[in-house]
Amino acid sequence: MDTHYQVILNGAQELSVSKDDLNSLDAIQTSHLKYHILQNAKSYRAEITDRNFNEKTYKVKINNTTYNVNIHNDLDQLIKDLGFEIGSSKKVDKIFAPMPGLILEISIKVGDTVKENDPLLILEAMKMENVISSPREGIIKFISALKGDAVDKNQLLIEFE
Repeated sequence: MDTHYQVILNGAQELSVSKDDLNSLDAIQTSHLKYHILQNAKSYRAEITDRNFNEKTYKVKINNTTYNVNIHNDLDQLIKDLGFEIGSSKKVDKIFAPMPGLILEISIKVGDTVKENDPLLILEAMKMENVISSPREGIIKFISALKGDAVDKNQLLIEFE
């Protein structure tokens, strides 16, 4: 499977670049963080002028024009979709069953204020008790399951205000 990267230029233009695209690029490093690139018989000078590896942001100067570049791969997108972004505030408003199972206990009621990591309910699945904890601080708006209910994967369990 070919790895793909989501590239965002100057916060607006999005490109999808594959590992094969990068491998076929005619580029040579001329010095530290400087490159010479040939594409469609046209020559480009490229230099990485600033970089933040943790945030995957770069400033790249190509022929005297500077571009702000953000690069994300499939894993970054998965981490974002799961709500595990580093340093970001969590925006989870609904909790869904992560797997089919049986609700053994519900520790909260509508209107309760919960803190991050407070236990909300216990879901028994595959003969194991799984404590579902609050992903954030908030007020419980709605509980769709009752103690003893069998739930399906991705079934709505709890909603926050």
